[in-house]
Amino acid sequence: MTRALILLHGTRMSRRQWRPYEQLLPGLPLVVRDLPGHGDRAGEEFTRDAALTTVEEAVDEARRLGDGKPVLAGHSLGGYLGAMWAAQHPHDLGALVLIGATADPAGPLTGLYRGFARLLPYVDPERMAAAMNLIFRRLGAKGEHAELLPDGTAYAALPAAWQLVIDECGPDLLREVPCPVWMVNGQLDQMRIHVRRFAAAAPDPHVVTVPRATHLMPATHPEQVAAVLREAVAKAG
Repeated sequence: MTRALILLHGTRMSRRQWRPYEQLLPGLPLVVRDLPGHGDRAGEEFTRDAALTTVEEAVDEARRLGDGKPVLAGHSLGGYLGAMWAAQHPHDLGALVLIGATADPAGPLTGLYRGFARLLPYVDPERMAAAMNLIFRRLGAKGEHAELLPDGTAYAALPAAWQLVIDECGPDLLREVPCPVWMVNGQLDQMRIHVRRFAAAAPDPHVVTVPRATHLMPATHPEQVAAVLREAVAKAG
């Protein structure tokens, strides 16, 4: 038996984001959950406690399915939540993988994201989703990755989710996390802007930059993401 791998999705996405990875990661026990307000939990309020409880439940399941401490990987919002949970349980993971989740919320992007969140109540979520999904496809999402792109139902949870990240998810979360921390970003991803701060905070950092990839990397560069995930599991502590 091998370690189990937990995969947490990003804002607006759902556990369906990771379905193609079942074929990309054969032999690895995978644990995927919808975060509050996303996927099958659309309409549920996104709160700090509900989000971290979801991570806790995923870790418990991973312990049952795999051998040794599980590996926790998250994209964007999922990565920040993974870092929050790891900071509270610093000795419970074999590795932590942050995908597109190394922008310091205290940095210059905060104002931009706050402004976008304030506009959301005045924008039709389905039109917004259609526009975002078109960008995904033009940047390289195809096949099953393109078919699984979400509709607009999760936009209601976005302001609360981003507020949690802004309030609590700085690089200091990693200071007491002793396991290997993989920081995986696309070369063109705005969310890698402070990767050096996160790497400096982590006791055992591993930085990976995927050429020509963006924040949408799990959908547009799945083979490269899967390769990092396999390596993180193989080298987990």
